[in-house]
Amino acid sequence: MPDTTNTHWRIDRPAEGFYTTQLPTHPDRPVRTFLPTDYQPRYPYPLVVLFHGNGGSEESVGRLAPRLSRRNYICISLRGPQDLGRRADGRAAYGWGADGACDDLIEDYLTTAVEQTRRTYHVHSERVFLAGVCEGAEVAYRVGLGMADRIAGVIALNGQIPKPAGGPLFRLRAVRNLPVLIGHGVTNPVVPYEAAQRDYRLLYAAGADVRLVGYPTNHKIHPNMLRDVNRWIMGGVTAETGMLLRNP
Repeated sequence: MPDTTNTHWRIDRPAEGFYTTQLPTHPDRPVRTFLPTDYQPRYPYPLVVLFHGNGGSEESVGRLAPRLSRRNYICISLRGPQDLGRRADGRAAYGWGADGACDDLIEDYLTTAVEQTRRTYHVHSERVFLAGVCEGAEVAYRVGLGMADRIAGVIALNGQIPKPAGGPLFRLRAVRNLPVLIGHGVTNPVVPYEAAQRDYRLLYAAGADVRLVGYPTNHKIHPNMLRDVNRWIMGGVTAETGMLLRNP
């Protein structure tokens, strides 16, 4: 996601862990950041943006970051704009709105959060991945496919491509060769595995570089999903780096 602003990230080495900030112009839009162990300010890290499921929060989905990798990425997680009250355990619950009604707000939130993160930490501008869990996968799809020329890839775990509201969900030329990883529980009762297969066929026909992997789970995140996401991202980064070395 190229940034037209000047980027002057901090050059110290803050500790691994979670940090929460708010966007200066939007105090109701927090950015939950996970910094990897032994953060190196000279290294341009891939950035993974996490979208929670319905009734979750930036904190709940942010917990996946160290399980994805404690070393390879900077991760940020965002909060859905819809306040759903409290869960049974007393924690705040949020959603992303229905039928893409909040997509303009979400895209602005995402873009501003990425820019703020790039001003603070060393992020590779062309290695920004959108990763959604359950209903958050719909957000990653809607926003990611709509700005396919500005991101490095989309990751959808136990979610599905939403039905377009009004116009087309994406432009065929824009998604051609876009990396997409679909991870899905084969016994998922909420979003059947057949829906993931349908999404795979749709994206493949559009020319996306799409991969579908099934897991022995239902609507929950299987540990191997995160392992495979890590391998998929780093495999692409390694291949890209090798290509640059072969073609100086």
